[in-house]
Amino acid sequence: MTEKIGIQIFNWGPCVIRMKISDDFKNLLLSEAKNNKIDYTNRLAGILDKETGYGEESKKKIVPHLSDCLGLYDQAFEKFINKPYEKKPHYLLSALWINYQKPNDYNPPHDHDGKLSFVTYLQIPKELKKENKKYTGKSCGPGGIQFLYGNGPRDCITYMSFMPEENDMFIFPAWLKHYVAPYKSNVTRISVSGNVHDSAPLNNISTFAPAYLGNKDKENEENEKYLNELKKKL
Repeated sequence: MTEKIGIQIFNWGPCVIRMKISDDFKNLLLSEAKNNKIDYTNRLAGILDKETGYGEESKKKIVPHLSDCLGLYDQAFEKFINKPYEKKPHYLLSALWINYQKPNDYNPPHDHDGKLSFVTYLQIPKELKKENKKYTGKSCGPGGIQFLYGNGPRDCITYMSFMPEENDMFIFPAWLKHYVAPYKSNVTRISVSGNVHDSAPLNNISTFAPAYLGNKDKENEENEKYLNELKKKL
């Protein structure tokens, strides 16, 4: 006799989402990158050809698009934990930079500052797809991204690997370790990464970029109020 039993499968670990950004958002990121030449190469973990930060004026243009993406993450997170936020995050864009990856460049396992981090892919040459099709290894494929979480026996899932496509965006907890694999093809891959906080870092008022992610009408009021409160605590 076979009894019918209920089975529950539990979500475990961090919430990572993969989504598509619009061509308008992608083109904005590419065009604004041309207007910014803040060298991020020595600030980041990567062994990449070139990493350049976005300036304040560019961030203001990008924030409305990013706000929509983070709203989708919030919806996904509430489904992931099967309950609503006790308190909605107040997101502030703290860092935004563009990565130009060349052959043999890579990013070793690392994490980021802030509450959430994201990476979106603006240019992935077809040569990378061909290289991945030939790859027979068990680790992250050429040019892929891998998220690492915890340690465990072989029957536990402790990592997730992806081969990104153009317009892909991954949003994930900033503390989640991840790395970017090298590739051999003689091409340049372009991606944009960033961090958001749910509060401004208290020790970084002078360099923090307080781009408010939310209702545009509240931007000036919220930023001024928020920074004044933080300065009182210093």
